[in-house]
Amino acid sequence: MYNDRSVAEQNSLVIAWNLLMSDRFAKLRNTICTTATELTRFRELAINAVMATDIVDKELKQLRNNRWDKAFKRDNSYINLQDLEEEDETQESINRKATIVTEHVLGHNVVPRSMADSYFSVSCRSVYRKWNENLFRESYAAYIAGRAATDPSVNWYKGEIGFFDFY
Repeated sequence: MYNDRSVAEQNSLVIAWNLLMSDRFAKLRNTICTTATELTRFRELAINAVMATDIVDKELKQLRNNRWDKAFKRDNSYINLQDLEEEDETQESINRKATIVTEHVLGHNVVPRSMADSYFSVSCRSVYRKWNENLFRESYAAYIAGRAATDPSVNWYKGEIGFFDFY
């Protein structure tokens, strides 16, 4: 499922997007996005924001860091706030900066775990087990592929108990 990458995040996106695109949410959708271009941009932002909650995939983290550098780095150093205000920016540059700041806020544990992970931890046992198993498989596949530094099988249950104890 989803090539064993960001399974919980991608599933959440599919469910949420299908709901938003349904007829019963047409008024909300038209309030958020008044044009097809705005809808496309909103979808891109939603995908980037949700994918930023994937704390397992090192490649996604590196891509976020590269986008941060592209948005805020000049001549091997980061621009300061005064220089940022003086830049003559295109809409594309403004969008890139807004997106990457959102990704970094979400990706740096301002949100402790993705909303899907948190929801399934308090739902019925069978639903929790299903998605927890998917998350484990994704984490293990990332480890085997070299995208994660640690083998999740070593402390998986201890981590889950800690999540319930401290969340």
